[in-house]
Amino acid sequence: MKYLKLKHIVFLIAITFAISSCTSTRTALFDPYSYQKATELKVETSKLMAKAITPYVTHKEEVETLQLNIEKLVEYEKNKPNNDISFEMWKILTNKEKNLLSGFFKRWETKVILSTVFIEESKKQVLDALDLLIQYEIKKDKEAKDALLDLINSNT
Repeated sequence: MKYLKLKHIVFLIAITFAISSCTSTRTALFDPYSYQKATELKVETSKLMAKAITPYVTHKEEVETLQLNIEKLVEYEKNKPNNDISFEMWKILTNKEKNLLSGFFKRWETKVILSTVFIEESKKQVLDALDLLIQYEIKKDKEAKDALLDLINSNT
């Protein structure tokens, strides 16, 4: 009888440990909507950033439309359960004080026209960040998570 009680206690401890360890590492499941929107926004971003060789005012409406669409996705990502990593990356991309997407648009507006070299370098950084975000959304594996966390940590 004591052996049976001990066996049950060990089993309950093991189950409790397994459940608590799983809940602390939760990650949102693959979301086709997030994936689709992120890839669409990547393409739109690339095309719009390339236009920074012309005056900002001629593309102001396009920039505002892109930023609105990104803002909608950020709101969606914010409210998705277990999605802290993706949401944090979107916050960095949309932070005007960082050197990624919103920072690029802020600089374009301030400088009116940007150099081709600056545009290409900025575009590479922004598109690489979006690629990491998209890969994380697709895979949800440790490698994609670590790559995205490295980028997030280097931008905070």
